[in-house]
Amino acid sequence: MKTYIALLRGINVSGQKKIKMADLRAMLNKLNLENVQTYIQSGNIVFQHPETAETELEKMIEQTIQAHYDFHVPTMVRLPEDFQYAIDHNPFLEDSDKDIKRQYITFLAEKPEEEHIQTLKQVNYEPEEYVIDGRIIFFFSPNGYGRAKMNNNFFENKLKVKATTRNWKTVNKLLEMTQ
Repeated sequence: MKTYIALLRGINVSGQKKIKMADLRAMLNKLNLENVQTYIQSGNIVFQHPETAETELEKMIEQTIQAHYDFHVPTMVRLPEDFQYAIDHNPFLEDSDKDIKRQYITFLAEKPEEEHIQTLKQVNYEPEEYVIDGRIIFFFSPNGYGRAKMNNNFFENKLKVKATTRNWKTVNKLLEMTQ
């Protein structure tokens, strides 16, 4: 069995796309996902399954939610190693002036094309900062994520890839749950 982390985007936000975590765990157990655990109400799932391509697991979870709730929930599945990499390589940790509570990790469905990265570099919303590292964006928003101009929609629009963001505490907790 291999351990995976699934990140659902846009559920239980402002009363939209409501999914109870107990219902979600029960639904995923029926898919033969094992040891399903959720963390908070925003769609963070740790589970085990025989080794399978992450994209296959994403489709399976998305289709099940669509069939059950009649709405689409973008899903990203990652490995614990991806979370460990993010924790080990966060460039903002080196700066004590950058509050850890204002640091976020945006996971990208795929590595963005260079031309889209260049488009993004033309935008400056200081004091917000970001660093792109493959399929990860390290993001610092000193005013909090709720006020950030560089949010999921912004990054998806500029980079032309699906994205979902988690705060630093959640990234660490999800990795901890895999151990």
